[in-house]
Amino acid sequence: MAVKKDLSINYLGVECENPFFLSSSPVGSNYEMVAKSFEAGWGGVFYKTVGIFVADECSPRFDNVNKEGLPWVGFKNMEQISDKPTELNFENMRKLKRAYPEKIMVASIMGSNEQEWRDLAKMAEQAEADLIEGNFSCPQMTSHDMGSDVGTNLELVRSYSKAVSETTKIPFIAKMTPNCKNMEEPAIAAIEGGAASVSAINTIKSITNIDFENMTAMPVVNGKSSISGYSGAAVKPIALRFIAQMLQNEKLKDLEISGIGGIETWRDAAEFLALGCRNVQVTTAIMQYGYRIVEDMASGLMHFMDERGYNKLDEFIGCALPNIIPAEELNRDFKILPDFNEDKCIGCGRCYISCYDGAHQAIDWNEEKRRPELNDNCVGCHLCINVCPVQECITPGEIKWKDGRKPADITLKHHYE
Repeated sequence: MAVKKDLSINYLGVECENPFFLSSSPVGSNYEMVAKSFEAGWGGVFYKTVGIFVADECSPRFDNVNKEGLPWVGFKNMEQISDKPTELNFENMRKLKRAYPEKIMVASIMGSNEQEWRDLAKMAEQAEADLIEGNFSCPQMTSHDMGSDVGTNLELVRSYSKAVSETTKIPFIAKMTPNCKNMEEPAIAAIEGGAASVSAINTIKSITNIDFENMTAMPVVNGKSSISGYSGAAVKPIALRFIAQMLQNEKLKDLEISGIGGIETWRDAAEFLALGCRNVQVTTAIMQYGYRIVEDMASGLMHFMDERGYNKLDEFIGCALPNIIPAEELNRDFKILPDFNEDKCIGCGRCYISCYDGAHQAIDWNEEKRRPELNDNCVGCHLCINVCPVQECITPGEIKWKDGRKPADITLKHHYE
């Protein structure tokens, strides 16, 4: 059954028909590609980063990480910024904005000094961009004046943000690097320089695989390789962590963050929104499934909203953030024992093996019944729930209070999907 909900959202003063954007990457690097994505239903594009510098790319430049046949758990790319002429890129942006005025055009730019940042900002304004993103975080640039080396330098983040914000009134978004210990500090520096908000995260410096034939990393370029950016589903937990920490910082709590990192399904998108992001950017899902993946994302998000009684995105954006607290504030007075559904159990023994070899030896194995049985060693860690291959065969059960602790009402998770 078709479900229709309002997916429109205001982002930095710009009205967007939905929160789904192409991220600044190969999926949005020319007129034809972006036009096709707009026709498919994407709300906007962070156009592939443009600089005065025109990239000279290597071949090959992609690699991926799999697990047990699953496609692209993680994805590595060694691409730099656009390899097309600067003027052509801005001309494409202008043509796209005029052909699709209801879609949002974000010009992603990267300079190597203040003057280049100012010049690129002027060109973005002339191209009629709705917003400007400053790429402070590409991990594979061949110049140390650009990319992630900028994003970890607070003074450069501040000065480059100031250069753009003084040049144009178009809201400026600083794209953060995860190749740091603390993202709040560069985000604050960007805001101090005049940025309206930030986008996070860019890719993580990585070596995905070692090629034994050439004894180097992947991909192999004439027998050599290099460290470069990791993305895909595997980086989503890291992205969510950085976003939560920024939005919990008193100086950053009101930011309208654009979320990036491992967004492949409607659920991924909903998780970023629930933390407080006001749009999401996507690349690797498009690489695998094409632009029409946005139809599944939009449909799934609308069904999610319908099931929970939400009519607009603003009704649940940020709702998860207050419930993410410091570890020292967690209630440690109780343990929740697992409950085993014998009718659903297939007798595989994974819970028994994992608990004995990797946890607390809290599960005995009934050889006759081929079923697990809980013993008194259980600490309620729930490793067994996580390794069980049968959905909701093992679920939270009895609550036990630690000695001397006072029982109280607690909130549980009941359903594991």
